[in-house]
Amino acid sequence: MGRAKADSNKPSEEKLPEWAEHEIKSVQFGDEQVIKRSGYILDAYENDFKIDIQLYEPLPDNRTIIEGLDVPKSMSIGEFRKGVVYEFKIKMFKGDLSVRLVEFLKTKFSLDMDAIYRFELEDLQLMEIESDVSFSPPMSAEAAGNDIDEV
Repeated sequence: MGRAKADSNKPSEEKLPEWAEHEIKSVQFGDEQVIKRSGYILDAYENDFKIDIQLYEPLPDNRTIIEGLDVPKSMSIGEFRKGVVYEFKIKMFKGDLSVRLVEFLKTKFSLDMDAIYRFELEDLQLMEIESDVSFSPPMSAEAAGNDIDEV
């Protein structure tokens, strides 16, 4: 028995016109802005030298998650730890889109986007986070019993 076409009932995705695709691919990024933020690693892609991170403080464009953050080949991604708090030093590059493309994206795709961003990891430092809970060893049953007055 043959399979039915999966795409037959789906509306076709509208593609970008060639001029828009060309502009996005050839966007010119401005000067870098170096930003420090704390957060943790969500995922690491050693073969691609990229990581996904969650930040506690938003970036200037209000995002708190960066997917595909470029990691310099000089760093060992294998030594990065997920879920541990780091201070990230991130290079952020912004490339502005033309007014024509901004309007096109807004009207055709309801996408409010006026720039493309690229991110590169410059440095990261493991942060020493202290717990608010003070540690005290559990008391043994014997020691606990000595505190009780007998009647």
